[in-house]
Amino acid sequence: MSDSSPVPSAVVLDVWCELQCPDCRGALDDIRALRARYGDRLDVRLRHFPLEKHKHAFAAAQAAEEAAEQGRAWPYIEAVLGRVEELDRVGEPFLVEAARELGLDAEEFDTALIDGRHILIVDADQAEGKAIGVTGTPTYVIGGERLDGGKSQAGLRERIEEIADRLLAGGA
Repeated sequence: MSDSSPVPSAVVLDVWCELQCPDCRGALDDIRALRARYGDRLDVRLRHFPLEKHKHAFAAAQAAEEAAEQGRAWPYIEAVLGRVEELDRVGEPFLVEAARELGLDAEEFDTALIDGRHILIVDADQAEGKAIGVTGTPTYVIGGERLDGGKSQAGLRERIEEIADRLLAGGA
């Protein structure tokens, strides 16, 4: 999922993420820093990889897609990741409330979670993730290289920056 259409010369960073994952919440600072450093030159795309151990993760992924539909993907993603414990405790009603707090159409969120209109997007992301070897979240893919952040975020932002800088400079 991307908030905007990709810039032709932009480098794509796919972030395989799960919105009920504490490690993904921890990765937010790195993602913010990367977006601030590169702006339009880095197309950060959230890719869904809900894990079975988190019972609200699949619904959260669908809700993130509804937020994208309403033009507020990243603010919504950050709001949900920032309150992982509340999602754990409250479940789907929290997802609708978070949308309301951001001024989104909460009724449409509720309907989207009921009718499952975004399930195919989430399923496709998850299938693609499995096909390329994603086993946990967060996992990053940039320039064909997969970086696993589920064990540790240490050094990953620097590695992503090295790859992005090389790709932006025209290197392979």
